[in-house]
Amino acid sequence: MTHDDLVAYCLGKPGAEEDMPWERDLVAKVGGEISAFPGGDGVGLECGRDAEEAGELRLAHPDAVTVTAHIGRFGRNGIALDGPIPDDELRGLVGASYDAVVAKLPKRLRPGQ
Repeated sequence: MTHDDLVAYCLGKPGAEEDMPWERDLVAKVGGEISAFPGGDGVGLECGRDAEEAGELRLAHPDAVTVTAHIGRFGRNGIALDGPIPDDELRGLVGASYDAVVAKLPKRLRPGQ
């Protein structure tokens, strides 16, 4: 998956919006909350309810998945685009991150509500 494909997929989710809260750092938001950090060579995603659950993905793919700086303790991982994770699995991880963020939103902010 290319970076452009990743950004398009993240922003193609219902209610997803592009934002740049930090200089040159694109994020995909839904309901004002970040669902993905699509960086140049990877993507930061919510990968579990907590850091322990997110760690399971890092154990399964130690060469492609890392804990994200500063927010990894909350269950976010960085996933390399050029790693061994197939595109369909990467899309599934993006979707799971999006779904987790939407589930935490107040109903009035959820897409389609």
